[in-house]
Amino acid sequence: DFAPTPPISTYITALIAGSFHTVTDTYEGKAGRIPLTLACRQSLVPYLDSERLLSVTKAGFEVFAEAFGMALPFADYAQVFVPEFNAGAMENAGCVTIRDEYLYRSRVTSAAYETRDNTILHELAHMWFGDLVTMTWWDDLWLNESFAEFASHFAQEQIRQATGVGDDPWATFTNARKNWAYRQDQLPSTHPVAADMVDLEAVELNFDGITYAKGASVLRQLVAFVGQDAFLAGVRTYFTKHAWGNTQLSDLLSALTESSGRDLSFFAEEWLQAAGVNTIRAEFELDEAGHFTRFALRQTAPELWPTLRHHRLAIGLYNEVDGRLVLTSRVETDIAGELTEIPELVGMARGALVLPNDGDLTYAKIRLDADSLHTLVTSIDKLDSALSRALCWGAAWDMCRDAELTAADYVTIALSGVGVETDLTAVQAVLGQCRTAIDHYAPSATRLELNDRFVVGLARLLKDAEPGSDHQLSFVRALASAARSETVAAVLQAWLDGDEVPSGLSMDTDLRWHLVTHLSRLGAIGAEQIAAELARDNTARGAERAAGARAASPLAELKAEAWQLALDEDTPNETQFQICANFWQCDQEATLVGYFTAYQDVTEAISAGRDGWADRSSAIRQHVLGLLFPRTLMTQERLAAFDAWLAGVQLSDATSRQVLERRDDAERALRCQWAAEVALVAHPVAEALSVAEVPAVVEVAPVAEAQPVA
Repeated sequence: DFAPTPPISTYITALIAGSFHTVTDTYEGKAGRIPLTLACRQSLVPYLDSERLLSVTKAGFEVFAEAFGMALPFADYAQVFVPEFNAGAMENAGCVTIRDEYLYRSRVTSAAYETRDNTILHELAHMWFGDLVTMTWWDDLWLNESFAEFASHFAQEQIRQATGVGDDPWATFTNARKNWAYRQDQLPSTHPVAADMVDLEAVELNFDGITYAKGASVLRQLVAFVGQDAFLAGVRTYFTKHAWGNTQLSDLLSALTESSGRDLSFFAEEWLQAAGVNTIRAEFELDEAGHFTRFALRQTAPELWPTLRHHRLAIGLYNEVDGRLVLTSRVETDIAGELTEIPELVGMARGALVLPNDGDLTYAKIRLDADSLHTLVTSIDKLDSALSRALCWGAAWDMCRDAELTAADYVTIALSGVGVETDLTAVQAVLGQCRTAIDHYAPSATRLELNDRFVVGLARLLKDAEPGSDHQLSFVRALASAARSETVAAVLQAWLDGDEVPSGLSMDTDLRWHLVTHLSRLGAIGAEQIAAELARDNTARGAERAAGARAASPLAELKAEAWQLALDEDTPNETQFQICANFWQCDQEATLVGYFTAYQDVTEAISAGRDGWADRSSAIRQHVLGLLFPRTLMTQERLAAFDAWLAGVQLSDATSRQVLERRDDAERALRCQWAAEVALVAHPVAEALSVAEVPAVVEVAPVAEAQPVA
């Protein structure tokens, strides 16, 4: 028997049933007196770290009640960890559902906990943004997701300031979420933050990097424009005026215009209603003493999305002081149009690093000048600001993706700084980007040699890592993902057998599955060994990981089995995801080549709604169309054949979007490979860095040097 609710949208209602284990508590503070509940499956009770989960939740209540000027809109608050969930979490009114993969069975890095904390705060923010005030229609989906994304990082920053614990959340945002936005915004399917949602399938596909990360970046830029106090005052007015009702973009802008006194009509037009990302680079002249005689910022835009925006940003000048690279001068200013002169910097010393968008206030790709790029290569480990390093990591990755920096150069930069990077999100992101650079952006003729160099660098970093540290775990996982030779495979197998495991490394369930999957990828183990590992971990999670390990194998019979399971309507959600994510592997062309046309066949079936696909969920279809795209087979010839097929079929809009996104990734990879072939001798880093200056940690050496690590 429940009291009547205020008016709420139907999509935030949930009914959750099962033999859940529950933990209860009560919050009392600025947000009121709120009964709290945590719940999970009985089998996951040992992994329910309720103390941390409740602590983050209570801290979030304090931040949001203060920032939003009102208590939690609902009488109680439950968080239920549920199985087979296709999303990270869902903001049901007063009862959030969270995928139970967030209950960690094994040792994970601090980055994983920070990510989970952010998810908890994201869903809590939705109690106001989305549940108390709901967008009128899905065109303003961003009013939900962009705000919750921004608010969760804002809350983490406030909590960190209050407690002194944790990494800089905006550095984490730059290292992970913002890269997601930049990639999405450069795909042919990019769209404005406030998008025209023509149907519900478009809605499902637009839960993407634009709606979440670009939208949050735009809000951060808006805060820079109007000031944080005026922004929060406008948000409070918005909640008070529209509580238990529906809103549109104009309602929010009206509240923010009133609180700030600034005309924001241009902001909506440039930032919310136009797609694409700008690129900003510094142009300057120096006198003989190294002082600026002229300084300007040049802004460019892609041809298809030519909007040149107003940006509020800062330019930071960094110099080496006592062995650290520190900010010595900073100018915050507004820019607009193609070229903006910055007279405030004239007369200042150039320094070792000129960093446009210092503090990451705006949303734009940045390009470093040649001397700053040299500093990045040789001294990124000396930068004392995690956010500044994040911007530099991002600039290097953007240049690599845009074929302005070769994969080999990106790996050099990564190995020179990742060992001392304190933000574990950055460590994992950079190592993952190295994997993409080697496998997809490096020319095929140099790929194996570059991977060998990466393995040697990882082995040295692992040897120097503190036993039991997050860095050690990250390097072990990256080394397993990079394994290509029998020598490295033997090391992984020895660790799996418990022999010569690095000191302090916990060979727990999840790490064992990671090693098993990559040994399977190499053909070093087969179905029997995978089954033996499943017997050790006879759980639903274990079955999912076993399916992924089998899919990674180069054995034809296991590939055929995986393909059928990926398309089978009875395959559970997470099992299907693991299969799709592990199916395509490098160096398996002989086994995989037949699936090039098989992908085309299933794409046509999904588009037409044949073979039961009309009744399958959007997430399942996205796994097939996105993850089963034949990315490792793409050459110029195969891309031409793929384009010929595309020209001859009529795909639905939703299907076409997902296929064209992956095709664009393939074309970008081939463009990077071609550019690297052309620039084997002279390229950006070579101009800034002589061979003699390459840090010793990435010196090319035989893969056998990895053996001492074991």
